[in-house]
Order: sequence, then C-alpha cells, then structure tokens
Amino acid sequence: MPSSYRGGAGRVLALAGLSGLVAVTGVAFYGLIGFSGQVADPGTLQDPYFYGILGFSLKQAALSAGLSVLLGYPVARALYYLPGLWFRRTFLTLCLLCFVLPTLVLITGLVLLLGHSGRLAPLLGADWNLYGLKGILLAHVFLNLPFVVRALYLQLLHIPDTAWRLALQLGLPALTRWRLVEWPMVRGRLLVLGGFVFVLCFNSFAVVLALGGGPQATTLELAVYQALKYDFNLPEALTLAWVQFAIAGTLFVLLGRLGGSSWLVLEQGGDRVPVPGRWSRLGHGGVYLLCALFLLLPLLVLLPALADIPASLRLAPLLQALLNSFLLALACVIPATLLAWLLLWPQRLAQLQQRPRRRQLLEWLSTHTLAAPAMVLSVGWYVFVLPRLDLAQWGPVLVVLLNLVLTLPFALQQLRPRLLQFDAQYAPLCAGLKLAWPERLALEWRWLGGSLRAAFALVLLLAMGDVAVFALFGNEAWTTLPWLIYRYAATYRMQEAALASLLLLVVCGVLVWLLEQGRDGGA
Repeated sequence: MPSSYRGGAGRVLALAGLSGLVAVTGVAFYGLIGFSGQVADPGTLQDPYFYGILGFSLKQAALSAGLSVLLGYPVARALYYLPGLWFRRTFLTLCLLCFVLPTLVLITGLVLLLGHSGRLAPLLGADWNLYGLKGILLAHVFLNLPFVVRALYLQLLHIPDTAWRLALQLGLPALTRWRLVEWPMVRGRLLVLGGFVFVLCFNSFAVVLALGGGPQATTLELAVYQALKYDFNLPEALTLAWVQFAIAGTLFVLLGRLGGSSWLVLEQGGDRVPVPGRWSRLGHGGVYLLCALFLLLPLLVLLPALADIPASLRLAPLLQALLNSFLLALACVIPATLLAWLLLWPQRLAQLQQRPRRRQLLEWLSTHTLAAPAMVLSVGWYVFVLPRLDLAQWGPVLVVLLNLVLTLPFALQQLRPRLLQFDAQYAPLCAGLKLAWPERLALEWRWLGGSLRAAFALVLLLAMGDVAVFALFGNEAWTTLPWLIYRYAATYRMQEAALASLLLLVVCGVLVWLLEQGRDGGA
C-alpha cells in the first residue's frame, strides 16, 4: 500500500470534511424536529388537502418518469444505429445543456411558446392551458428526456461486438436481434432511469412553483415552501418536510441498490452495429429530428427578445443579479471541488485495501445529500437559524453552504473515475518512488486536468441555477438572476424575463462547453 496514502494530514482533513458534511445534514434534521413547542403535527396527515397534494406529487412524478423513458429510448436507439447523423455530437451537448439548464430559463421559453399569448397558442385551441399538469409534464419531460437519452445511449454502446457479429452470422431478423441482444442490455437500466427521474420530479420545486396553476397542482415540495414562507405554519411545514424526506429517501436507497448511472461520460462502442434498413433509417431520423425540435424550440423562442428590448428595461439590476449569481456560485464551487477530492481520499484507500464495504459506506456518506430534497434541507436550516441568526445578514452564507452540500455529489462523480484510473496506473510507481504526500498531491492535480475543469464547470452551473434554497434565504437586496426571471414572469413582464433568460442561457452554454471540453480533454 502506498505510504503516501497513509499521510496523517490527508486522513485528518478527509475525516474533518466528512464530519462537516454530516453535521450540515444533522443540523437540518435537528431543525426539522422543531423549536419552542413548534413540532411536526400528525393531524396534518388526516387532512384531505394533504392526501390531495401527496397524490398529485406521486401522479406527476410517475407520468413524467414514464414519458421521459418511453420517449428517450427511441431517440437513444436512433443515435446508436445511425452514427452518421448530422450534428450528433452537438445534439448530445444540447442534451447535457437541457438537463442542467436553470429551470426558470426553460419556463420562460415555454410561456413564450405555449402560454396564453405564445407563438404556438393559436394552433392549440381555445381550451389549451399551459398551467397545471400539462405544463408540469412538458417541463419535466424537457429537463429529463436528455438525461434518459444520454444514459441509454451509453448503455447501448456497451453491447459487445461479438454479440452483433454472432447475430449477423446467424442471420437473425431485426426483431430477434432486438429481443436477444439489445433488450437484455437496456431493460434493467430502464427501471433505474425511470426511478431516478421519478425522484427528480417528485422533488421538483421551480417547475411547480411557476407552472402549478393552483391548489390542485401543488406538490409536497411547494406545499412546504408555502406553509413556511406564506403562512408561517411551522407544524404543517415540518410534517410535510418529514413526509417528503421519508418518501424520497426510501426511493433513493432502493434505487442505489439497483445501480448507479454514469450518464455524463460518453464512451466509444464497437463498430459492428447492424446497418438498419431504409424504413428503419427514416424512422430513426424522424425521431431524432422531432426530439431536436422539441429541445430547441423553447430555447430559440428567447432570441427575438434581443430585437425588441423594452425601453423601460434597466440593465443595472440584470447585470447585478448575474454578478450575484456568479459570486454565490463561485463561493460554492471552489470548496465543493476541493472537498470532493478530499472525500475521495479514504475511499481510494479502502479500494486499495480491498475493503468494499468500507468504501461503499464512505461513498454513501459522501453523497447522502442526494437523498434529501433541497427544500427539506433548507426548511431544517431555516427553522434552526430563525431564532439564532439574522437571516438578512447571514442569508448569503446559508445559500452558499446548502448549495455546496447539494452539488458536492456531482463533483464527486466527475473526479472519482479519473482518480481511480490514476491509482490503477500509478499507485505502484508512487510507492516505489516513495513520494511524500505533497508530491503525490501535485501529480494528482496535474493528472486530473480536464476532469477538474469539468467538475468546476458542472458545480458552478448547478449552483447558478439554484431556486429552492434562495426561495427561503434570499431577499431583494441581493437577488439572483434565476429569481429575477421568476419575478419578471410572475408580473407578466415577459420581454424582460426573456432577455434575462437568454443572458443566463448564454452563460450556461459556455459552462456546458467547458464541461464537455473537460471530459474530452482528459489530462
């Protein structure tokens, strides 16, 4: 075992970082217990209103997950069977952009496209209404369909050449090849992807906040926010938060046992993919074009905002909100990236020592914040600090802290494969050279290269798009760009909302490009 792994400083820092991460969630759970007699009220569970929002939460999440998987599978097959598709790599980058896109940018595009005065509204009939279940499903499918496409495409790339070669030698028809070769590879992944999308949609906040359209289209996440921010009904907020955490946490644990999803990394597959027939090629091409159109239209509809800038628009608040978003995200991304590298240190040591249970425990502790919805953690901290701190003064610190722990798992996902590759190739050499801990650290940071840039860009992108944490701890004095977009849209200032969304979209596009360059650039 390399002596540099046994460095006392590294292990102490890793333990301190892991303890701090667990302490953040511990404080949130302590806050969820309540204070000054304000505790969870079991009577809320007997209210018909509770069962209404619970039923709608489960319904919209199940429909969103089902549609995302059913529509994503044909698109992934089109990408796999037609490797010569036009703009294929650009389309995959677009999928990544759409999945991590700040929700308010999408909502603005959907309102301009399909709202009451949207460009396509005359084609949809007088009874069309974007707000409610229809709008929520549209937004969720837009955000999660790209996730499913990339994940299933990666899974199809793992079909071995030998399987296709044997199928072609036996002269199997297309349906039999699908049943014997392709379907066994993807069927297990479909369940896992559907489950992850279900959890994402069950915990959705900004989509339902903007497109919910009333009490009949309210989810647990939004009900927690309304009970705390509007009614200041602490017992109800705490009860709903515990229910949501119990459901989301249980689902996350079950899905974790089924397997993970490394959807961000695209790998090259074999070259023995069967050539589809003429009609199959036309079908695959049509599916690809429809999906590209579906993803592009809500973004392209923002462009006319550049040609019709309202005279009343003041650029100073817009630029200040962008600067606030960037500074808050930057304050989050630097410690998140460093902490991710630090938390991987004991996991890699456990891997080298061949202690899989200890490694799995450390991995779970490092990524356990994925099981807690952002609103649940925020409510716990809100209740905890309310009698202790001045939220107007400490709000920015709490926004940075909570976004740090919520985005940390994504930084871990970016850095882990590259560091494990380093251990596999160079750990014996480092041991033979008897490198000290600082020397090994310098080598690792150089080796990380593009993966480090990718982690930085991804965390920055996710932190800049935050809405749920800011909804509780933010205020007008230092509003962020996503929240400014929400304020514009809520007051029907759609031109200003479109321009602000376009500005945020450009920033996100640059960050996604850096993320893809980091993945391609290697070291």
